[in-house]
Amino acid sequence: MMKAKEIKNLSVEELNKKLDDLKKDLFMLRMQHATNQLDNPMQIAAVKKDIARVKTIIREKETNV
Repeated sequence: MMKAKEIKNLSVEELNKKLDDLKKDLFMLRMQHATNQLDNPMQIAAVKKDIARVKTIIREKETNV
């Protein structure tokens, strides 16, 4: 899980790269869940929250420019 303070220190480019990575992670977790290979289904919720945090910070930086 990422902290908001860590995310705020990143640039918009880094945030977009992080967002892509998180989306790939979410896809892989969903695939594992569908095939009953996922040990902890709460990981999906944690990744979704991280995606929301990153999107929020990106939006804040865009509106502050």
